[in-house]
Amino acid sequence: MQIFRWHSLVFFLLCLIGFIAGCRSEMDTEKVPPLIRINDQEISKSDFLVEFEKSLQKDQPLSGIEREELQRSFLVQLIDRELIHAEARRLNITLTDEDVEKALQSYRQDYPGTSFEAMLQDRGLSLQSWREELKESLIMEKLLDQAIYVNVVVSDEEIAEYYETHRDQFDRPAQVRARQIVVADESLGKEVLGLLRQGKPFAEIAAKYSLSPDAQQGGDLGFFGRGEMPPEFDNIVFELPVNRLSDLVKSEYGYHIFLVEEKRKATRLSKQDAEGEIRAVLEANKKEEVYLDWLQDLRARAVIAVDWSQLEVKSK
Repeated sequence: MQIFRWHSLVFFLLCLIGFIAGCRSEMDTEKVPPLIRINDQEISKSDFLVEFEKSLQKDQPLSGIEREELQRSFLVQLIDRELIHAEARRLNITLTDEDVEKALQSYRQDYPGTSFEAMLQDRGLSLQSWREELKESLIMEKLLDQAIYVNVVVSDEEIAEYYETHRDQFDRPAQVRARQIVVADESLGKEVLGLLRQGKPFAEIAAKYSLSPDAQQGGDLGFFGRGEMPPEFDNIVFELPVNRLSDLVKSEYGYHIFLVEEKRKATRLSKQDAEGEIRAVLEANKKEEVYLDWLQDLRARAVIAVDWSQLEVKSK
């Protein structure tokens, strides 16, 4: 009988310990609630911090308050992103691998040499993770184009009204289109100037000798007005006749040779000439307005809860 009682006691204690352990396990789980709830989706603080760190520049110095403010701002953006992607899934907005690869190659063209890989390293991203980010961005763009912006229209009347009330925006100062060659020392500059005066093509010589980033475009600076370039440029090119070579011009960047290819007088664009610019401005304004209204509607229809206390800076 005593053995039976002892076994019963042991069994009871084990059950009790199991019950307490279970309670503790439940309590531990309750101690770590999700940081964000969006409808039936939950995002933990740890998952949020992983995404947040990806958004920062590598080794970006931040104080505690700065980090908290950035986290709050990023959290709102994350919620909007999740709402938008949920809507894209609901509307079955998808992309093919070919779509993503084409966009990726297009983006890479904006990063000469190894600067694309350097960008990934600075952000702490692999090519695959960056590709996933790109895919998400493309899906969002496709959703907006197909479901939100499709009804954005700018009328001729709106363009005319904008032109009449913003005429000063279409005043254009005198401009020149010029090319340049930049070399490091005066002796080389004189040598290059001699080649040009012998009739060698400016673009060809620029590509061969110029140190400026525009060398691969034949030294083409495009059109610019006074004050958009260093003073040394303005003092020469606005006085130089079209198709006339300048002498050597010294600046803090080296020794320059300029060729002015075209000049434009100061003018005010007509409504017809300004129409494309106006349409782009009005379309952008309308798209922003309908996007914000649409996003606000998404937020209103969603059940969103945030445990902001998890992001508070703890004072020592």
